[in-house]
This record gives sequence, structure tokens and C-alpha cells, in this order.
Amino acid sequence: MAPIKIEGTPKTPSVNFEESTGILELRGRSIPENSIEFYKPLIDWIDRYSRTAQQATVLRVQLEYFNTSSSKCILDLFKKLEQVRSAGNDVSVLWHYEVEDEDMLEAGEDYQAIINIPFKMIQIEEVDDHT
Repeated sequence: MAPIKIEGTPKTPSVNFEESTGILELRGRSIPENSIEFYKPLIDWIDRYSRTAQQATVLRVQLEYFNTSSSKCILDLFKKLEQVRSAGNDVSVLWHYEVEDEDMLEAGEDYQAIINIPFKMIQIEEVDDHT
């Protein structure tokens, strides 16, 4: 199965989903014109991945901002990963948030409350994109 690698833009996150390692990454901003169009290939990829998933799968989420329509699509991603976990595989989410970003921490905690996957909240220093 081919990995998904998408370069981030000012409106869409960078994506790196690697079947061979079981490491899935989302980083950046998620405010695409059409969230469903952007996330559908990712959700479909996880659906296919779930049939031959690694014993351990980790989703690293390091978003600086996402809009409401993205939040629903991200929830759908998590729901697909719940299926991977219910098949007996280890699945975890590493939710990165910047030190001062209470909103992003709360968003991670909200997902954690409704998704049956272990979350680890990871505080990071502010990301400076201008270096």
C-alpha cells in the first residue's frame, strides 16, 4: 500500500501516512476550502490500512489551527482508527499543542473524551515558521 505524503500549504496540513511503520502524521493548519475533499483520501487510506495494520499504530497530530469542518473530518479519522484498535492492534494518538494554546489542548481533550483510543497530550514550545 502506497504511503500518503502531502506537502502542507497555508490552508492544508502536511500529511505523512506510512503503512510500513504504522506512523501517521498531520501537522500545520487545516482550513481547506473543502474539508471533506481533503480528508476523504486520508480516511479511505486508513480504512484500507485497517485490513493489514501494523501491531502498533501512532497518529501524531500537531495542528496549530483547524476550522469546524476540519474538526468533523478529524473525528472521522479517529473513528477509523478506533476500528484498527478494536481489531486488536495498539493505536495511540500523540496530540501536540503549543505551550500557550489552551484551545488546542482543549480540542485534544474533547476528542479524547469521545474516542476510544489512548491519547497522550504533548506540550511543545511555540513553533516558529519563520526560521
